[in-house]
Amino acid sequence: MILSIGIDIVEVYRIAETLARTPRFTERVFTETERAYCDAKGAAAAQSYAGRFAAKEAFLKALKTGWRGKITWHDIEILSDGDGVPTLRINGEAQVLFQKLGAVRSHISISHTAEHAVAQVIFER
Repeated sequence: MILSIGIDIVEVYRIAETLARTPRFTERVFTETERAYCDAKGAAAAQSYAGRFAAKEAFLKALKTGWRGKITWHDIEILSDGDGVPTLRINGEAQVLFQKLGAVRSHISISHTAEHAVAQVIFER
């Protein structure tokens, strides 16, 4: 049974500008594994970063909390399975709140163009 959903859209140019302007942005927001994945995309790195940023925001919307309490950007990690399908790894305070909400499974979808990245997260009970 679907418990909650979250969706977010990000303009890729805004992430690209932030990457250029604020070098530590990637370390603050993305895990080492996420950075390696996005950086491996070369010229399309900003699209990948934007997709993962949107996914983290969509997760928080599904969690129904937003940025409050002790949640950190690294509590929400977007990985890819062997087929390149995005998956969520939830840690720390985000995991505590996920379980408190009654969620037992999460689903994620990410899509992007040169201009926009969108992500949707669904929690199941």
